[in-house]
Amino acid sequence: MLPYHTLQEAEVALGRGLTLAETIWFKYSANKPDFLLHCHNSLFLLLFYSIAPIPFLLMELGANHKLNKHKIQPKVKRTFWEMFKCYKDVVHTFFIAVTPLQIISYPTIKWIGIRTGLSLPSGWELFWQILVYFVIEDYLGYWVHRMLHYKWAYQKIHKVHHEYSAPIGLSAPYAHWAEIIILGIPAFIGPVLVPGHITTYWLWFILRQLEAIETHSGYDFPWSCTKFIPFYGGAAFHDYHHYVGEKTQSNFASVFTYCDYIYGTHKGYQYIKQKGRENSTYTKKYKMK
Repeated sequence: MLPYHTLQEAEVALGRGLTLAETIWFKYSANKPDFLLHCHNSLFLLLFYSIAPIPFLLMELGANHKLNKHKIQPKVKRTFWEMFKCYKDVVHTFFIAVTPLQIISYPTIKWIGIRTGLSLPSGWELFWQILVYFVIEDYLGYWVHRMLHYKWAYQKIHKVHHEYSAPIGLSAPYAHWAEIIILGIPAFIGPVLVPGHITTYWLWFILRQLEAIETHSGYDFPWSCTKFIPFYGGAAFHDYHHYVGEKTQSNFASVFTYCDYIYGTHKGYQYIKQKGRENSTYTKKYKMK
């Protein structure tokens, strides 16, 4: 809740006029408790999870030849009801794991200094903080993901996520409730180390959600804007990890590829990629460009 009652009070306190974004933020947040603003994160995660996979769902059901040629595992097709079951299971896990975690984390959010007031972060501040969050989450998530492939952790927890050997956008957060919590820790470390504004916090989790949906989409489009991001793994990179499943020793990173290259866990992927270049019929199930 902002400590100002009017826009004029806010402008006097800041010593300048408010930007358009700050004016909108003032009108929206002025009378809302910080706890309610914090809980917006759960609403945004559910909203974007419900909307972002729709184009991939329509492509899966439409069987358009021009789009299907970009499908990484074209032999695998999902029905509407299979995808709906995935959505229903994810939403169930969301309410029993994600929402309670968001609620109980509020005191920590206040303690580390996530702010809700004015001024809003600049574009550069927003960019660099989000980049730091991605790098921190990617590095820590790489090691947590490798640990989840130890036999006990895989059989008891991570196996659920790998039920989709050919992932779809809706399956990005499809996982055991314990995995949701475990992998939520690396995502939370960035804001803990580099706290910012609550809007940055929202945007971070929204972008991470969208990235996970794209990575699990099952489609590798050459025109995707993510192709221009240095060291970005993308759908083909992560799809191979799902295709191999429990025995995989490759492609553990969630966003970028540098950890897999540094620690040598890219070799299986590189091998099949090279074989794919040498022989386009190397596998009947898995397509690698």
